Amino acid sequence: MTLKILLVNPAIYDFTAYDFWLKPYGLLSVAGYLRGKADFKLFDHLDRAYPLGSNQKSQQSDDWGRGRFQDEIIQPPDILLDIPRHFRRFGRPRLCFEEFLKENEPSDYVFIQTMMTYWYPAVAEVIEDVRKYWPKSKIVLGGNYVTLCPEHAEKLCADFVLKGTNLNPLWDYLKVEVGGQKAALWELYDKLDVGVLKLSQGCPFNCTYCSVPQVYKEFKVRSIECCLEEVELLYSKGVSNIAFYDDALLFRSDEVLVPFLNEVLKKNIKVNFHCPNALNARFITKALAALMVRSGFKTFYLGFECISRDFQKQTGSKVYSEELVEAVKHLTAAGAKHSNITAYHLLGHPDCDVQQIEDSMNFSSSLGIRGMLADFSPIPGTIDGQKGSKWVDMDEPLFHNKTAFTIIRLGNDESNRLKDLQRYLNHQIPKD
Repeated sequence: MTLKILLVNPAIYDFTAYDFWLKPYGLLSVAGYLRGKADFKLFDHLDRAYPLGSNQKSQQSDDWGRGRFQDEIIQPPDILLDIPRHFRRFGRPRLCFEEFLKENEPSDYVFIQTMMTYWYPAVAEVIEDVRKYWPKSKIVLGGNYVTLCPEHAEKLCADFVLKGTNLNPLWDYLKVEVGGQKAALWELYDKLDVGVLKLSQGCPFNCTYCSVPQVYKEFKVRSIECCLEEVELLYSKGVSNIAFYDDALLFRSDEVLVPFLNEVLKKNIKVNFHCPNALNARFITKALAALMVRSGFKTFYLGFECISRDFQKQTGSKVYSEELVEAVKHLTAAGAKHSNITAYHLLGHPDCDVQQIEDSMNFSSSLGIRGMLADFSPIPGTIDGQKGSKWVDMDEPLFHNKTAFTIIRLGNDESNRLKDLQRYLNHQIPKD
């Protein structure tokens, strides 16, 4: 008998959220292994291409496929009441999912993707709805939240919780046998404007603020043939923007990214590539920059957390200031627009003071590129995340919230001042 599986990407409960090429790639990739072995349905609460209602259009996107989510202001959890921001539920209305469950036959299993640890209230919402309308369906949780906070996740009372990236326990639970790598199950979307892709998983670096080494125990490369199959599937569905979800996209590029992009060019696949997870500027050479631009890369996000040399060394020595300068030089020489190059800066990190943040922003601006303040989230199990216990209770995932922690760490006025400064500096960057 063929299994019936519902895939669910939950809404987001947070102070801020923006569709920065957000797709449930882990969920779709797991389902890809079961292609042909199960009947699938998908409910993506964060699908902005889905019509908002009768006679309504889907929400608008910018040139690269990004845009605002539908949202509603809701009552914040009690422990976040003192944060001077509106708390919101982002995504399609809960009623839409309830109607979906009422109108469809129950599935044998419901797979729910989890992401940020502090987004768990939306996961609890999905579980509550499934239990109400499909009480006999088995609920399976996987993803970052259950991997980083397994004891907390167990309290949501799913039927099966998959920690980490080893899928064998899941196949045993389902009593199925699977083969090798397959493309993610993108065909479940009726309409798709944006896709995502990973050429590898994990990262060889051990930055002290990053959760990747906890989620992925080692750096592994995917089959280029499988990745190309996935791109061609997305391309056939009319996708024009693809974001790489790799955590170390440029590592061993001669073995991974370069042959992949050469095949993309050979097959004449015309898409816009993006890299929201931050590129390591150290690996951007003149030749690689030229290939990336030629093959369709349009936006470039570079990891540059803080200008302080001591901070850079202390957190893993991933990239130094002079390497950012060289990367920008190579990218712009290859034809990348200054306005499409962005450097990330960490805001609210326990070991980075306000002056260092300002210096970092001014340095990026002096290179003619944009800066983006990334609020620090104290991630459990990381060296820097555990330092967050000085300000918050790390056992409560809601306190991992990046907006809340940054305001608690720096104060609301200082946080707002720095963000206003970043907006001002970005506004000074001339359009190419």
